[in-house]
Amino acid sequence: MNIVLVGMQWGDEGKGKVIDILSQKVDYIVRYQGGNNAGHTVVVGDKEYIFHLIPSGILHAGKICCIGNGVVIDPEVLLRELDDLRNNGIDFARRFKISTLAHLIMPYHKNLDQLREGKRKNKIGTTGRGIGPCYADKINRCGIRMIDLANPAVFRDKLKDNLKEKNEIFKKVYQHPGFNFEKVYRQYLDYGKLFAPYMSNTAVLLNEAVDKKMDVLLEGAQGTFLDIDFGTYPFVTSSSATSGGACIGTGISPVKIDKVVGVCKAYTTRVGEGPFPTEYASGFGNFMRDKGKEFGATTGRPRRCGWFDALMARESVMLNGISELAIMKMDILDGLDKVKVCIAYKYKGKTIKEFPHDLEVLSKAVPVYKEMPGWPTQDNKPSSFKGLHPNARAYLLELESRLKAKITMVSIGSAREDTLFI
Repeated sequence: MNIVLVGMQWGDEGKGKVIDILSQKVDYIVRYQGGNNAGHTVVVGDKEYIFHLIPSGILHAGKICCIGNGVVIDPEVLLRELDDLRNNGIDFARRFKISTLAHLIMPYHKNLDQLREGKRKNKIGTTGRGIGPCYADKINRCGIRMIDLANPAVFRDKLKDNLKEKNEIFKKVYQHPGFNFEKVYRQYLDYGKLFAPYMSNTAVLLNEAVDKKMDVLLEGAQGTFLDIDFGTYPFVTSSSATSGGACIGTGISPVKIDKVVGVCKAYTTRVGEGPFPTEYASGFGNFMRDKGKEFGATTGRPRRCGWFDALMARESVMLNGISELAIMKMDILDGLDKVKVCIAYKYKGKTIKEFPHDLEVLSKAVPVYKEMPGWPTQDNKPSSFKGLHPNARAYLLELESRLKAKITMVSIGSAREDTLFI
C-alpha cells in the first residue's frame, strides 16, 4: 500500500510521530517536498530526535529512506543530520537515498532570503533558510541539482551564471559584497563527493518498489494551509505541501496512491505572520503555548495557538482526499473547563461556512464556536479510545462528524506508546 501523510493545518501538527509509527509497517519512507524550514520530532524512550530533511523512519532498521526530487537540500544541514545518526549508532549506509534531481540550497539563497525579508513592509515570516529563493531558481530554470555536483564542468557553468547575476543584485540592491566563485565551487564539489554514495534515481527505485507490491509512505513537511497554491498566500511555503505534491515530489503516479492520512492537532497553531481567526487571546494563548511546548523544532520560534478550526480542517480533507485522521496532542486540552470548535465565520453580518480565500475576510472574520464541556486530566493515561473521559470522546466524535473522515489514531503524549489506535 502507498500512503501519503499530510499536515492539515499550518504545519507542526505532529507528523513526525505518526510517520515514526507508520514507518514500522512499510518498506520505504520518502520525504517529498520542503526543506530544512520544517522539523519532525520523534521521542524514543528518553531520547528526542529532530529531523529536518531525513525521513524519521530512518530510526527503524531495514527501512529504505529517501529524499525525493521535490525537496530542496541544504548540504550543511544534511551532513549534520547524518553525523547525528552515526553518533547515535544508527546504521543508514545502505538504506538512505537522495534523488539526483533534488535542488540544492546555495549560500546566496540564504542571504537573499534574509535580506529580502528585511526590506519587506509586510513580513511573511520566513525562516531565512533560503527555501523560497531556491524554489524560485528551480522555477526560473537556473537551479543547481544534486546531480550537477557529480559533473564539475556542468556545475562550474551553472554556478558562474548564477553568481554573475546574483552578485549584481547583492551589490546594487542590498549593498552586500556578494559571493566568491572559487570558494562556493570547491565547497559544493566536496559536498558532492560526500553525498555520492547516496545519490539515486529515486523515481525508478520507488516505482520498482511499487511494482513489487512493497509498502511506501510518502511524507510531507509543513501543512495544507502553507501550500503555495491552497495556503493562506502569501504567508505560505514555496512548495506543494498538499497530497498532490507527493506525486510531483517523488515521481510516483497519482493512480498508484492508495490512501491519504491527515494529521491535525486537537487545537490549532501557526508560526509566523498571517491571519488566524481562532487564535486565543494573548493570556490564554501563552498558557496553552507553554502547556503544549509550542515552539518550533527547527527555529525555536513560539507558535501562535487557537481553537480547532473545522472549516479549515474540512477544506483540508477535501483538498487532500483524506480518508483517515490522526488527532495529535489531545492531552494538551486536558484540564480545561470548556473546549471550542469553530464551525463557521461571521463577516459583515454574513455567516461563512467555507474557508475564505480573501485575506481581508479571513483577517477580520469572527469565528462562530460550538462550545463543549472539557474534561479533567486523568492520572493514568488511557490505553484505548474507550478509556478516554466521555467528554474527550464526545469532542473527538464531533470532529469526526464535521470533517467526514474517520479518526484512526489519537495521540495523548509525546512518546511512541502514548498513542491510541481506533
